[in-house]
Amino acid sequence: MLSEMKQLVREKNICVLATIADGKPYCSLMAYAANPEGTEIYMATHRSTKKFRNLSNNPAVSLMIDTRDESPRSLTRALTVEGICTRIEDDSRRQLVRHRLLSVHPHLQEFLDHGGNEMLCVTIRAFLLLKGLTEAHHAELG
Repeated sequence: MLSEMKQLVREKNICVLATIADGKPYCSLMAYAANPEGTEIYMATHRSTKKFRNLSNNPAVSLMIDTRDESPRSLTRALTVEGICTRIEDDSRRQLVRHRLLSVHPHLQEFLDHGGNEMLCVTIRAFLLLKGLTEAHHAELG
């Protein structure tokens, strides 16, 4: 089941990112790219956003990745991802992540060229996969 969870992370490229500040959740629709192992998710955001302020204060995140656009609702797979989000500070790694994001989302070129961006990495800690309405599978990563 873990391989199916990681495959879903690799196959999709849009998620809902949930952050928290002052005990209040905050959700953002995000474009992402994953590493080949399906254990890291890369995103970009402006430093001026509420989500970035939230992440700076609390790096624990939850993401929702789903298949509602490709299957009947009763067969939808919904993957909740728990992880820790950090800024990518190493210049060579930032360039690799930028290239990966642009290979999946070429429309982000102008956004990524704009100053004030941060490259982010969510290191996945756990998955919860719901298949249909009742089948649930949980997995934790080392």
